[in-house]
Amino acid sequence: MNKRNWIILASVAVILILAFLIGGSDGSQKEDIFTNVKKGEFVIDVRTTGELEAKNSTDIRFESNILRSLGFYDDIKIDKLIAEGTVVDSGEFVAQLDKTPIANRMKELDNEITKLESQLEQKMIDTSLRMRELRNNLINQEFELEEKKIEVEQSIYEPPATQRQAQIALEKSQRAFKQMKNNYDLQITKAKAEVREVQADLNSQKLKVEKYMRAMANFTIMAPQPGMVIYHKGWRGKIETGSSVSPWDPIVAKLPDLSMMITKTYVNEIDISKLSENQEATIGIDAFPEKSYTGNVVSVANIGEQLRNSTAKVYEVIIDLNESDSILKPAMTTQVTIITDILDDVLFLPLECVHSNDSMTYVFTKSNKQEVITGASNSDAIVIEEGLEDGQTVYLSMPQDPEDFSLRLLEKKQ
Repeated sequence: MNKRNWIILASVAVILILAFLIGGSDGSQKEDIFTNVKKGEFVIDVRTTGELEAKNSTDIRFESNILRSLGFYDDIKIDKLIAEGTVVDSGEFVAQLDKTPIANRMKELDNEITKLESQLEQKMIDTSLRMRELRNNLINQEFELEEKKIEVEQSIYEPPATQRQAQIALEKSQRAFKQMKNNYDLQITKAKAEVREVQADLNSQKLKVEKYMRAMANFTIMAPQPGMVIYHKGWRGKIETGSSVSPWDPIVAKLPDLSMMITKTYVNEIDISKLSENQEATIGIDAFPEKSYTGNVVSVANIGEQLRNSTAKVYEVIIDLNESDSILKPAMTTQVTIITDILDDVLFLPLECVHSNDSMTYVFTKSNKQEVITGASNSDAIVIEEGLEDGQTVYLSMPQDPEDFSLRLLEKKQ
């Protein structure tokens, strides 16, 4: 390799080394950021996410009372459901439920009806034959009774013993006829009861079929009034095509009144004690970040619940929106800020400025590590009750060499 090439290689190496050193120096250099203690109004709030709902809505449901009266409690699958957000007129199609379970139950009933009709026919034939035999026996017994009467009449010319025997035979025949007549009447009553019992079972099964048919007629669900279809959200989640509805919760969808909206949110058990009815709130819409609305808390749950796929206990909070807007639709995600208190004329700093260990809370000023006493906080800032002054400069985050700062403790009050 000639001298000229060696010089070029050496120059490139020097440039690379300098670039590495300069780049490493810039990368390791951290610029400190400062902020000042502010004094003024401090808003304490609770921030959470929620979902828009119509304050009032009309349920779209299927008729389930008939099914429950028949002892049918199985879930029913939704075969077809129009798209959520579809605007429908009164009487227009909304959903179709699966008729298979009811059809299967009706097939079982048809088999039972056929069986009962056969039993009724056989019962009537058997009854007719039995009653015919009893009538014949009764007629024969009546003839025998007439013969005994004739024998008694003729025995007046016979010795007393013969007359007595004829009279005894007549009385026996009379008792037998009476017993047979009573038995015949009882058999008629019994036969009628047996026929009525089978007939009642048959009528009951036919009535069930009629009820199932009326219930199935409602499996094609129509809109009860004009509106926008919103899927119902039950305890098992949102209803949709392929999911099932229960006879105990037969709502398929809703027609919301979009002129009055609420947002429903859930607040953790740490913050719920801060909330109460009538507190003011601001509501942002994820879909329209430039929009903002006001509202008031109208309901705070007293009992916590556990949402699906979560182990934490939360409390339902409902907020009325004060404004009406055509762009607002159910199920839109909201960002809710509930104002729980407003403090006047207090010192406060961003949360990032304040640090703590097991024994104390502190901030870093330009000259030292200053112990402070903090008060209420919100999602962004915290009140400083002691240790700092209005306008004082502090580090916004941990300085580069925190061990170089001397600790300055607060004076103990006597």
